[in-house]
Amino acid sequence: MATFNELLTQVKASIHEVSVEETKARVLDGPPAGGSAPVLIDVRERDEYEQGFVPRAQWIPRGFLEIKIEDAVPEHDTEIILYCAGGTRSALAAQALGQLGYGKVSSMAGGFRAWKNAGYAFERPRVLSPEQLKRYSRHIMLPEVGEVGQGKLLDAKVLFLGAGGLGSPSSLYIAAAGVGTIGIVDDDVVDESNLQRQILHNMERLGMPKVESARKTLQALNPDVNVVAHQTRLTSENVLEIIAGYDVIIDGADNFPTRYLLNDAALKLHKPVIHASIFRFEGQMTTFLPDSGPCYRCLYPDPPPPGMAPSCQEAGVLGVLPGLVGTVQATEAIKLILGVGETLSGRLLVFDALGTKFRTLKLRKDSECRVCSKDPAEIELIDYEQFCALGG
Repeated sequence: MATFNELLTQVKASIHEVSVEETKARVLDGPPAGGSAPVLIDVRERDEYEQGFVPRAQWIPRGFLEIKIEDAVPEHDTEIILYCAGGTRSALAAQALGQLGYGKVSSMAGGFRAWKNAGYAFERPRVLSPEQLKRYSRHIMLPEVGEVGQGKLLDAKVLFLGAGGLGSPSSLYIAAAGVGTIGIVDDDVVDESNLQRQILHNMERLGMPKVESARKTLQALNPDVNVVAHQTRLTSENVLEIIAGYDVIIDGADNFPTRYLLNDAALKLHKPVIHASIFRFEGQMTTFLPDSGPCYRCLYPDPPPPGMAPSCQEAGVLGVLPGLVGTVQATEAIKLILGVGETLSGRLLVFDALGTKFRTLKLRKDSECRVCSKDPAEIELIDYEQFCALGG
């Protein structure tokens, strides 16, 4: 019968080990020309991981490695470097992955202890409380989210323009997802005609400022969320101050002056805007990224003439339509925060509720756009009321 040390010696002889210096050079300092960096996986237990981890490492505890590895690393020819506290568990894990068909697996010799002794930088994860682990368990199960991604959501700040038809469903899902700070800009009060679609509000709140009604609903849904109320209308004087503190802006505005002003201000401050609009039975959605893709003015260079763009108040809107469209906006925001998936930048998603049809139209950046072709410092903010149909 072999002792554990004899077994470990045999295992290490059968796998490939890399030094902490080589790991740093290949994972953090950049892959070789034409190559890709190895996937770095931390196989330690929770209490160890919470003390610090190597930057860019994915955390999969040793007991779950074989179960979760194919979700985290689908391609079996991907190069993987494993590490633990001292190099023992990662060696055994490397052997196990080899048996699963992963042909390029290494163990970092000396583990995290050797990394720290070498004086290399490390990061500490955001530690979720037991209540948060339970609340967000379905997120944490997803390799694309996990505890690290949930921490990103809790640290994120999302601003909603409007607590109406679009702001209602999108803010509810953003709050449920655990986005830590939600700002809401709206100067209106709850009216009975809103309740056909604006699900943030109810009959008991008629006459209440929408931002206050929204705060009550969202904080009742998730106590992790801090709701910041901006009971005002965006103007050229306050727009920069309001949007500056947020990571993502969800545009649920119901008028053209606000949309154009937001576009210009967001470009000036390099803020992504998730845009949507609804009318009768149709919704449109896209994402405007400040450093790539088209902006709102590339799509609509000029406001429509007064009277040419009737509002929902004048033409009506199917009550369930903003629920679908706003949920897509929330999805786009979560993907941006997590850095996963493909956004709608460069695409306009059009939904026809009567025909239950989706169409995707390509949007191109206008090289001569009067706003996004400029240096952000040169963009001037103006109020557009005199140019726009206010009910747009």
